[in-house]
Amino acid sequence: MTTISDKPLFKTRVADAWVDYNGHMNDAEYARVFSLAVEALMDRIGLGEAGRAEHGYTIYTLETHLCYRQEAHRGEALAVDMQLLDSDAKRLHVLFTLNNADADVLATSEQMLMGIDVPSGRPGPLPEPVVAAVEGLPSVKEGEAWPSAVGRRIGIRR
Repeated sequence: MTTISDKPLFKTRVADAWVDYNGHMNDAEYARVFSLAVEALMDRIGLGEAGRAEHGYTIYTLETHLCYRQEAHRGEALAVDMQLLDSDAKRLHVLFTLNNADADVLATSEQMLMGIDVPSGRPGPLPEPVVAAVEGLPSVKEGEAWPSAVGRRIGIRR
């Protein structure tokens, strides 16, 4: 079950420079939009520019699995929603869903994000105010099935 919210995490439009020779948004630009959504998530949980400086802490992307569903076209409005699938002291497992204005799913990006203590350059536990903000994120509730886009395996079915 993917959540389409009235208040998406991130909104943008398909920029002219993102459109390729096929006449739709280039595959790399989907990754750009999801990367910008990670920045919006960081802002939401208190790790914007000021929070990163205050806590000496940031978020790195460890792994991503991007699935393309439909084309996005020049100037098209885009919105990214997210669900927290799981978390621990240092990591966030999230699913981002890219939708158009009609709420059609254009792409999904399942990601593992790692909290980094900037001074040491090593993984470190999320700062306490960030933990509290993470607890308020839209999430898959215990006992609820994960969205079908999660945990997909790539391969040729035979």
